[in-house]
Amino acid sequence: MMRTELFRLNGTVEHDSAIDSWLQERGVLGAIAGQWFEVMRKCGDEVREVLHDGCPVACVGDVPFCYVNVFKSHVNVGFYQGSSLPDRAGLLQGAGKFMRHVKLQPGVDIDASALRKLIERAYSDAKELVERG
Repeated sequence: MMRTELFRLNGTVEHDSAIDSWLQERGVLGAIAGQWFEVMRKCGDEVREVLHDGCPVACVGDVPFCYVNVFKSHVNVGFYQGSSLPDRAGLLQGAGKFMRHVKLQPGVDIDASALRKLIERAYSDAKELVERG
């Protein structure tokens, strides 16, 4: 892993109904975001969530691994340690030191299996980081 100090978020909970409301208020794009946030929620028993910087974030305990955000015409599925994820399908965008995202648009096909694998890998990497302390 690239990062030596873990980024942590306060206030994570097992299930935040405010996130459900946030997703519902965003119509069609919220439904797309909700589909992928549900994948994050189901990654493991230690997944917690929080609204951070105005969008839903999935964490292992208090260490974030993924988020969703809704924009005017697309959804981002973001990865806190995305620069270290293997991306054979070439889905990840961004050039930051750590973070990457996948842009989703209504009516545009995406390799759902590859995106699911990215989410699952982000979760397992974060879990490993947490377990190592």
